[in-house]
Amino acid sequence: MHVQELHDAPLAPLTTFRLGGPATRLVTATTDAEVIETVRAADATGTPLLVIGGGSNLVIGDAGFDGTALRIATEGFHLDGTTLELAAGENWSEAVARTVDAGLAGIECLAGIPGSAGATPIQNVGAYGQEVSSTITEVTAYDRTRGETVTLTNAECAFSYRHSLFKDHPERYVVLRVRFALEDAGGLSAPLKYPETARALGVGAGDRVPAATARETVLRLRAGKGMVLDPADHDTWSAGSFFTNPILTDADYAAFLARVHDRLGPDTTPPAYPAGDGRTKTSAAWLIDKAGFTKGYGTGPARISTKHTLALTNRGRATTEDLLTLAREVVTGVHAAFGVTLVNEPVTVGVSI
Repeated sequence: MHVQELHDAPLAPLTTFRLGGPATRLVTATTDAEVIETVRAADATGTPLLVIGGGSNLVIGDAGFDGTALRIATEGFHLDGTTLELAAGENWSEAVARTVDAGLAGIECLAGIPGSAGATPIQNVGAYGQEVSSTITEVTAYDRTRGETVTLTNAECAFSYRHSLFKDHPERYVVLRVRFALEDAGGLSAPLKYPETARALGVGAGDRVPAATARETVLRLRAGKGMVLDPADHDTWSAGSFFTNPILTDADYAAFLARVHDRLGPDTTPPAYPAGDGRTKTSAAWLIDKAGFTKGYGTGPARISTKHTLALTNRGRATTEDLLTLAREVVTGVHAAFGVTLVNEPVTVGVSI
């Protein structure tokens, strides 16, 4: 096997933030066998391993990574009826477009999300009322603990909001392939669950529209928030949503509501969505904005996006430390204002917030 190998290799160009120092060694794998061989070799020698897909959910420290960085560049898009199998290295947004072109529904509202297919099950990627957990049937991964390839069912993946078994055990599994069960609704989308999407389309929640129209609408909404990659637009030099939406217990939500009323007045109602088990999800973007971190906030090379308060961005000359300083300021400010601790969505390498 002849994997591509580089030493003292820059990692910043492999991330959407365009941040981070070099890796001691960078291997680019184009087949599942090369992925497994690289992982096994690292594990056998006790070498730290960093797996990189599309780099859209990655914050790498300025010191870089002392070990082997494995870039998964496998290809494979197989559609059999309504069953889709994607290799981990497939571009996610392009795969969504191809399923819509094929007239299938189920992932059309996940259009424009940067990154690779293999990353989608790890944090149960979701947007505009869809999550991959509702269509994934199986994930094939290399299990580093058992030293073998395993196939996990949807239930075994233990999906929840922006979470999964893979996120619980970040060092254990390397995703190789993901299988989905899509729907043939005669070219129509899945029922629309997200109010903003339904409003933009002039229909009600639960209605279906042509899948292509749903995809185009989502792309337009995302682009308006700087959430579609564009090298010329620094608002997209980001990891998309930097913080997850907090899920609060009833007691925590009551305390939060009291803080909101104290700070913003008794008539202010924060966004609230039922999250099961007597819990409530609120909006991280709303918290950030109301704590005083408005669009474009910041004076340094890392700032809040001018289009969306949930995205932290590199204005072109930032370091990872600049980004982390801003992230910490936001976390501290939101906690001081509302008693809620924001959690970062991107994976951090060699640094923490």
